[in-house]
Amino acid sequence: LPMSGVGEILKAVGDFGLFQKRLVLLTVVPCLSVAFHQFCQLFMVPNLPHHCDTSWIRAIGPNLTEEEQLNLTLPRDADGEYEQCSRYSPVDWDLGSIMEYGLNATEKCIDGWVYPSAQPPSLLTEFDLVCDRRDLDDISQAVYMMGLFLGCMIFGPLSDRIGRRPVILISISLQALFGVGIAFVPHFYVYMAFRCVVGASVTGITVSMLALATEWIGVTSRPTAVLVSHCCFAIGEMILAGLSYGIRHWRLLQIAGSAPIFAFFFYTHTAPWGTGTLRAAVVLLQVFQSGLGGLKVEYLDPLHHLVMPTACWAWPQGAGLWKSCRCRSILYLLMDNRTCSVPLCLDFRFVNSLVYYGLSLNVTNFGVDIYLTQLAFGAVEIPARVGCIFVLQRFGRRKPQAILMLLSGLVCLIISGIPEDQAVVITILAITGKFTASSSFSTSYVYTAELFPTVIRQTGVGLCSMAARVSGILAPLLLLLGQYHRVIPMAIFGGVPMVGGLLCFLLPETGGTELADDT
Repeated sequence: LPMSGVGEILKAVGDFGLFQKRLVLLTVVPCLSVAFHQFCQLFMVPNLPHHCDTSWIRAIGPNLTEEEQLNLTLPRDADGEYEQCSRYSPVDWDLGSIMEYGLNATEKCIDGWVYPSAQPPSLLTEFDLVCDRRDLDDISQAVYMMGLFLGCMIFGPLSDRIGRRPVILISISLQALFGVGIAFVPHFYVYMAFRCVVGASVTGITVSMLALATEWIGVTSRPTAVLVSHCCFAIGEMILAGLSYGIRHWRLLQIAGSAPIFAFFFYTHTAPWGTGTLRAAVVLLQVFQSGLGGLKVEYLDPLHHLVMPTACWAWPQGAGLWKSCRCRSILYLLMDNRTCSVPLCLDFRFVNSLVYYGLSLNVTNFGVDIYLTQLAFGAVEIPARVGCIFVLQRFGRRKPQAILMLLSGLVCLIISGIPEDQAVVITILAITGKFTASSSFSTSYVYTAELFPTVIRQTGVGLCSMAARVSGILAPLLLLLGQYHRVIPMAIFGGVPMVGGLLCFLLPETGGTELADDT
């Protein structure tokens, strides 16, 4: 019973009936949670005024006002503002001598920093993510993306081997435990380690959910199912904007965003889980209880599923006997001239991720209120995702994918040329770029799953996700280049998609075709 046979069954019983709709419903809670973990750190590291702790002078001048203390102990920059990362070195003089002669020698903030007392605790204030430590913010985002990458390496092949259900449950458990655990970490490096684990769990959920949607839903409704889950992700982004606005304490925000994933365990038993197309076809026939002209499964092992050590599948050939076994390794797939599109597939997934996260993680630097910008970023994704449903059905996969990538790159290049003081213009362009990047990202999810044959689809999707995660790791690190010139990051985020969009025209069209069984 090859995948084309499963497709015929789906056509006969309905390719998007109540059964499949329940499956799509399963993706709601995980997608909301994934959106939170992707971008929550943006709201935990606010841009706050700070200066060196200079309380040493209080020992000789206890009656000084705050302004007098700062004026005596902090140097000023070229704009006349107090330096945030240096102070005058302490001396053994009396207060009169200090006021008369002043201080000249400076040093770093070896005693820490002082922040506005009215501000609730944040990652920035608790772990001093300022001055020499400010790069830890973007590095932490890269570590989280590294977790997404590791999740691709681990959970993609594991899902092919032991099935979707175990992988999803393992991923949900890790995300719930380590997500809540982040709220109690005592050190920032522990925070980064926990975030890495959460990132791996996020990938475990997304790649397995994508495989389920691809394998259980008919070709005409497959884009709708995948993009509905992406719309839930966009709603999660909007919820994050409101949640972070109402809960400013970073530890409480972390708990509020991580705890709801525990609700997923209450309805996982309703999901159709499987490993490979034989398992899918068997359970499909059992669920729908369809005769379909005497169609029957010739062989079913006692465990009702296949567990293979590699991406190797055996098809029944009658009388309950395994007559032949056709195996395909990833190496064979990459070398086969009929699947030469694989490197290009990896390319556009890399590019999509780079521009998407390049814009999303830069939300604090566009000059407009971060909560409003995040709300707009989430809201604009909904029409972007929904619009993809109609575009993919009307124009196929290849042309929309290429054009959307080209538009995303063009917007980023335009942003790089806008003066920094034009915050509203930059934000509007960024929202436009987020629209095209989100549409491109959704298209790539559908397109990628259809480009790979069934026998290695999950591993292939995991491989493409790995390429996307590599660019996800690079995106926050590229933002660090803005310290040298603000144009550099956006120029890179714009140039790369332009090249990727042109290369995308070399890929085959998969719209309206059944999933390939093998190479």
